[in-house]
Amino acid sequence: MARIIIYTRKAPVLVKDSRGVTVAAICMCGLSKKYPYCDGSHIKTQDEEEGKIYIYDAQGTRIGEIPEEKAKKLLGTENPRTV
Repeated sequence: MARIIIYTRKAPVLVKDSRGVTVAAICMCGLSKKYPYCDGSHIKTQDEEEGKIYIYDAQGTRIGEIPEEKAKKLLGTENPRTV
């Protein structure tokens, strides 16, 4: 079974200890090879435009994009679940 997961964030969540020191970076773009930890792959998302959904292959290479409205029609929902 396959799933479509739409990630909307372009940076990791930083986990800090009680002193405020960053101890981990959690991937929020979905492209990290070290998932759930960030490996810097989010840099590939920096030029993404609002209103488009970008498609990446298993290696993290961008292979396409579609307008968000078209994606909603294809998915059969106005509110696709996003992360």
